[in-house]
Amino acid sequence: MTIQINTDNNLSVKDAYEENLNQVLNKELGRFEEYLTRIEVHFSDENADRKTSNDKRCSLEARLKGKQPVVVSHDADTYDEAIAGAARKMKSTLTSIIEKQRGY
Repeated sequence: MTIQINTDNNLSVKDAYEENLNQVLNKELGRFEEYLTRIEVHFSDENADRKTSNDKRCSLEARLKGKQPVVVSHDADTYDEAIAGAARKMKSTLTSIIEKQRGY
């Protein structure tokens, strides 16, 4: 499963943080690896010039084999909270899609 990380102009991801993101996503979504071709991570800061709550956004786009991409997002105070929330939402969404596909 390929993990691609994208950011807006207000953020750059260091190699150590990218490795941490890969670990979080593999832990939460690794069991879906056979169904996925790629996961795209999109980070943005909705209010880069001001300090506000819940202004860090993480959107995850899962590319399922032979199906349309699935997108979820989560807003939080920090990027770590945003990725964790988005990963939980994606896990739930993928579980539903795959269970329907299997006929459960």
